[in-house]
Amino acid sequence: MIRPAAPSLRPAPAPDDFADWEALLALILNSFAYMDGRIAPPSSALALTPQALRERARREYLYLAGSPLIGCAFFAVQPDALYLGKLAIAPAEQGRGLGRLFLVEAETLARRLNLPRLRLETRIELSGNHAAFGRMGFERTAAKSHPGFDRITSITMEKPLFPAPSG
Repeated sequence: MIRPAAPSLRPAPAPDDFADWEALLALILNSFAYMDGRIAPPSSALALTPQALRERARREYLYLAGSPLIGCAFFAVQPDALYLGKLAIAPAEQGRGLGRLFLVEAETLARRLNLPRLRLETRIELSGNHAAFGRMGFERTAAKSHPGFDRITSITMEKPLFPAPSG
Protein backbone atom coordinates (compact mmCIF):
# COMPACT_ATOMS: atom_id res chain seq x y z
CA MET A 1 0.00 0.00 0.00
CA ILE A 2 1.29 3.46 -0.90
CA ARG A 3 1.39 5.85 2.03
CA PRO A 4 0.54 9.32 0.70
CA ALA A 5 2.91 12.19 1.47
CA ALA A 6 1.64 14.46 4.20
CA PRO A 7 0.27 17.80 2.89
CA SER A 8 2.80 19.64 5.08
CA LEU A 9 5.58 18.01 3.05
CA ARG A 10 4.52 19.62 -0.21
CA PRO A 11 7.60 20.88 -2.08
CA ALA A 12 8.11 24.63 -2.01
CA PRO A 13 10.78 27.09 -3.14
CA ALA A 14 13.75 27.14 -0.78
CA PRO A 15 13.57 30.11 1.59
CA ASP A 16 15.96 32.96 0.85
CA ASP A 17 17.80 32.26 4.09
CA PHE A 18 18.26 28.50 3.45
CA ALA A 19 21.73 27.57 4.67
CA ASP A 20 21.82 23.83 5.38
CA TRP A 21 23.86 22.91 2.32
CA GLU A 22 25.47 19.96 4.14
CA ALA A 23 22.03 18.41 4.76
CA LEU A 24 21.05 19.02 1.14
CA LEU A 25 24.22 17.32 -0.08
CA ALA A 26 23.62 14.38 2.28
CA LEU A 27 20.03 14.02 0.98
CA ILE A 28 21.20 13.95 -2.64
CA LEU A 29 24.03 11.49 -1.99
CA ASN A 30 21.78 9.22 0.07
CA SER A 31 19.05 9.30 -2.57
CA PHE A 32 21.49 8.58 -5.41
CA ALA A 33 23.48 5.88 -3.54
CA TYR A 34 21.53 3.05 -5.20
CA MET A 35 23.19 4.01 -8.50
CA ASP A 36 26.69 3.17 -7.22
CA GLY A 37 28.00 0.32 -9.32
CA ARG A 38 24.91 0.38 -11.58
CA ILE A 39 25.73 3.31 -13.85
CA ALA A 40 28.84 4.29 -15.78
CA PRO A 41 30.21 6.84 -15.58
CA PRO A 42 29.39 7.45 -11.91
CA SER A 43 26.75 10.06 -11.03
CA SER A 44 27.76 13.70 -11.14
CA ALA A 45 26.21 13.90 -7.66
CA LEU A 46 29.42 12.40 -6.31
CA ALA A 47 31.31 15.56 -7.32
CA LEU A 48 28.89 17.95 -5.57
CA THR A 49 29.95 20.08 -2.63
CA PRO A 50 27.95 22.33 -0.32
CA GLN A 51 29.48 25.35 -2.10
CA ALA A 52 28.51 23.96 -5.54
CA LEU A 53 24.92 23.48 -4.36
CA ARG A 54 24.81 27.03 -2.98
CA GLU A 55 26.04 28.40 -6.31
CA ARG A 56 23.60 26.25 -8.26
CA ALA A 57 20.73 27.57 -6.14
CA ARG A 58 21.70 31.11 -7.18
CA ARG A 59 21.28 30.19 -10.86
CA GLU A 60 18.35 27.78 -10.64
CA TYR A 61 15.14 27.33 -8.68
CA LEU A 62 15.68 25.10 -5.65
CA TYR A 63 12.59 23.39 -4.22
CA LEU A 64 12.64 21.54 -0.91
CA ALA A 65 10.33 19.31 1.11
CA GLY A 66 10.37 18.44 4.79
CA SER A 67 12.18 19.50 7.90
CA PRO A 68 14.49 17.71 8.20
CA LEU A 69 14.88 17.56 4.42
CA ILE A 70 13.31 14.56 2.71
CA GLY A 71 13.20 15.83 -0.87
CA CYS A 72 14.70 18.36 -3.25
CA ALA A 73 14.91 19.31 -6.90
CA PHE A 74 16.63 21.98 -8.95
CA PHE A 75 14.71 23.53 -11.85
CA ALA A 76 16.77 25.31 -14.51
CA VAL A 77 15.32 27.56 -17.19
CA GLN A 78 16.40 26.58 -20.70
CA PRO A 79 15.32 28.44 -23.84
CA ASP A 80 12.52 25.95 -24.60
CA ALA A 81 12.02 23.98 -21.37
CA LEU A 82 12.30 23.79 -17.62
CA TYR A 83 15.03 21.29 -16.83
CA LEU A 84 14.61 19.08 -13.75
CA GLY A 85 17.88 18.20 -12.07
CA LYS A 86 18.95 16.41 -8.93
CA LEU A 87 15.44 15.31 -8.00
CA ALA A 88 16.17 13.47 -4.77
CA ILE A 89 13.80 11.80 -2.33
CA ALA A 90 15.08 10.24 0.90
CA PRO A 91 14.96 6.46 0.44
CA ALA A 92 12.63 6.00 3.43
CA GLU A 93 10.16 8.43 1.83
CA GLN A 94 10.16 6.99 -1.68
CA GLY A 95 6.93 5.51 -3.01
CA ARG A 96 4.70 8.04 -1.25
CA GLY A 97 4.15 10.38 -4.21
CA LEU A 98 6.61 13.07 -3.20
CA GLY A 99 8.49 12.85 -6.51
CA ARG A 100 5.20 13.37 -8.33
CA LEU A 101 4.55 16.46 -6.18
CA PHE A 102 7.91 17.90 -7.24
CA LEU A 103 6.88 17.37 -10.87
CA VAL A 104 3.59 19.20 -10.23
CA GLU A 105 5.61 22.13 -8.86
CA ALA A 106 7.89 22.01 -11.91
CA GLU A 107 4.85 22.10 -14.23
CA THR A 108 3.38 25.04 -12.34
CA LEU A 109 6.67 26.95 -12.54
CA ALA A 110 7.16 26.13 -16.23
CA ARG A 111 3.66 27.33 -17.09
CA ARG A 112 4.24 30.53 -15.08
CA LEU A 113 7.47 31.08 -17.06
CA ASN A 114 5.62 30.24 -20.31
CA LEU A 115 7.92 27.29 -21.05
CA PRO A 116 6.31 24.64 -23.25
CA ARG A 117 7.84 21.50 -21.72
CA LEU A 118 9.66 19.84 -18.87
CA ARG A 119 12.97 18.12 -19.62
CA LEU A 120 15.17 15.74 -17.65
CA GLU A 121 17.98 13.30 -18.19
CA THR A 122 18.29 9.84 -16.73
CA ARG A 123 20.91 7.18 -17.13
CA ILE A 124 20.33 4.43 -19.64
CA GLU A 125 20.75 1.73 -16.98
CA LEU A 126 17.92 3.10 -14.81
CA SER A 127 14.98 1.56 -16.65
CA GLY A 128 12.78 1.92 -13.57
CA ASN A 129 13.22 5.69 -13.79
CA HIS A 130 12.34 5.62 -17.51
CA ALA A 131 9.13 3.75 -16.72
CA ALA A 132 8.20 5.98 -13.77
CA PHE A 133 8.70 9.18 -15.75
CA GLY A 134 6.86 7.63 -18.69
CA ARG A 135 3.84 7.04 -16.46
CA MET A 136 3.95 10.76 -15.62
CA GLY A 137 3.79 11.82 -19.27
CA PHE A 138 7.47 11.99 -20.22
CA GLU A 139 8.73 10.58 -23.52
CA ARG A 140 12.24 9.77 -24.62
CA THR A 141 13.43 12.47 -27.02
CA ALA A 142 17.21 12.02 -27.27
CA ALA A 143 20.15 9.90 -26.22
CA LYS A 144 23.78 10.75 -25.64
CA SER A 145 27.12 9.29 -24.66
CA HIS A 146 29.30 10.76 -21.95
CA PRO A 147 32.86 11.62 -23.04
CA GLY A 148 34.99 8.50 -23.35
CA PHE A 149 32.05 6.11 -23.88
CA ASP A 150 31.13 4.48 -27.18
CA ARG A 151 27.63 3.57 -26.06
CA ILE A 152 24.56 5.50 -24.97
CA THR A 153 24.88 6.43 -21.31
CA SER A 154 22.00 8.88 -20.83
CA ILE A 155 18.60 9.62 -22.28
CA THR A 156 16.64 12.85 -22.39
CA MET A 157 12.94 12.73 -21.61
CA GLU A 158 10.43 15.52 -22.11
CA LYS A 159 6.86 16.23 -21.14
CA PRO A 160 4.95 18.75 -23.28
CA LEU A 161 2.84 21.19 -21.30
CA PHE A 162 0.94 23.10 -23.95
CA PRO A 163 -0.89 21.84 -27.00
CA ALA A 164 1.09 22.26 -30.18
CA PRO A 165 -0.08 25.27 -32.20
CA SER A 166 -2.41 24.27 -35.01
CA GLY A 167 -1.98 25.50 -38.49
